[in-house]
Amino acid sequence: MQPADFSARVARRTSAADFVDSDAASLASHMHRCASSHGRFFAFKTGLQSAHATLSSRVVTVGAGVFVGVALIAIALV
Repeated sequence: MQPADFSARVARRTSAADFVDSDAASLASHMHRCASSHGRFFAFKTGLQSAHATLSSRVVTVGAGVFVGVALIAIALV
């Protein structure tokens, strides 16, 4: 066995181990952030995110609907 072959194999093994260690650290960090994000207003924030995702793609339609609704209420009150 050549010394260069041995050092290349060790370098490959070390980089693979570093990759696994960094994956484990990243996963642990992600899990910690997820656990800490479930605070008092988690359901409220989730609802707002869902509403934003639903309404932002239909902003013109929602705006027109609100305008028509307000106009109908104004006509009914006059």
